[in-house]
Amino acid sequence: MITDSARARRARTAGLTTSAAAMALFVSACGGTGGGASSSPKDFSYLTNVENTTVKTALTTLSKGTCAAENKALPLKVETVPQTSLDQKLQLLAGQDALPVQFAAGNAPALTDQLYKSGKVADLETKLKELGVYDQIEPSAISTIKALYGGKMEALPYEYNIEGIFYNKKIFSANGLSVPTTWDELVADAAKLQAKGIQPFSASGQQGWPITRLVSSYLYRSLGPDALKAVADGKAKLTDPAYVKAAQEVADLGKKGYFGKGVGSIDYDTAFNQFLTGKAAMFYMGTWALTSIADPKQDQVGAENVGFMPFPAVTGGMGSIDQYPSNVGLAMTLGKKTFDSKVGNWVKCVAKNYGSTALKDQGSISGFKANTPVRDPNELTTQVRKTIGDSKQNVLWFEALFSTKATTVSQTNAASLVSGGLSPEKFMQNVQDALSSK
Repeated sequence: MITDSARARRARTAGLTTSAAAMALFVSACGGTGGGASSSPKDFSYLTNVENTTVKTALTTLSKGTCAAENKALPLKVETVPQTSLDQKLQLLAGQDALPVQFAAGNAPALTDQLYKSGKVADLETKLKELGVYDQIEPSAISTIKALYGGKMEALPYEYNIEGIFYNKKIFSANGLSVPTTWDELVADAAKLQAKGIQPFSASGQQGWPITRLVSSYLYRSLGPDALKAVADGKAKLTDPAYVKAAQEVADLGKKGYFGKGVGSIDYDTAFNQFLTGKAAMFYMGTWALTSIADPKQDQVGAENVGFMPFPAVTGGMGSIDQYPSNVGLAMTLGKKTFDSKVGNWVKCVAKNYGSTALKDQGSISGFKANTPVRDPNELTTQVRKTIGDSKQNVLWFEALFSTKATTVSQTNAASLVSGGLSPEKFMQNVQDALSSK
């Protein structure tokens, strides 16, 4: 069974977005307010989505322990709203100049960026450096946040995930396979597995994003880390031959049956279960999956039999195999006008202690460094933590810089791309048209 927290994480990484009407309301509410005069808050008010229990639990633990002094001076006060109501709530509070001290960033990066530009969100790079704790953030997490928010540090990485391919070590060993380092090797391995009656990949066509993530990963390896930024900036189009080729490569996996039967109707839970029960050899996913892999009730393969590899290199490509797609979950940010010395003390304590607390109590990897030694639940978690710590430049995902409309078109058409219902050219054309009409 997948927990509510896990559901929330995968929903966020799938690129949840708001409607065009909500965006218009947001801009109207925020425009020109400038954030109001500075005021001293009475508590460390914290607004998040009800589905996410990870951050709330860790902050509560800190408030009763390591950050007890900070909490006494400025008590933690948690408020939650449903994920679907978060943006509307933020828009309402922004319009009233009443945002809490700390709050979950909007579902789309564009919403938080608008708050920042209207003076509602603190410049966290400046604040963290003033507090002397900027070095408590993993460089890879900083890189991801700045890529999402136009080069600015507008959010804190209470959660941090990289993406890659989880694989079944037993299946690989039994079939004489080693970890592929190139796309051609990966496809050849998939063919060998298919020939022996083993489903190579598990993926959710119903959600769509697990498939479009493969397209973007191929693009980043073939065209380099700025492949999708070039599209967002209007310097390239998804209909350009090199971009269509990425969609073609992923479509070919589906055409050859490497995702199994009925991939278009398979939801996230079913796809995950296929891998955790040994029915599929590989599963492209983010490292939020570690929580389920460490749970013996879910993982029948055994954590010791699960490996994690980067998306392989494309021969002749301009990307690097160590540039992992990454995200910071539903990022948290802080209000500009309420950021006084007491809030600063809280933030300083969080920066130094959150990483270890979340990892120890919940097995959750964040973008904060874990300064207190924590025993990992398995070697796989240790490997992922080291990979994150060593990463210097990461990339985003397919829809990260897309408009709301383009995101919807992309994810709802992904199943047709791998089932043959939509040609790679048409798939990319549909998404490009949605981007051009924003």
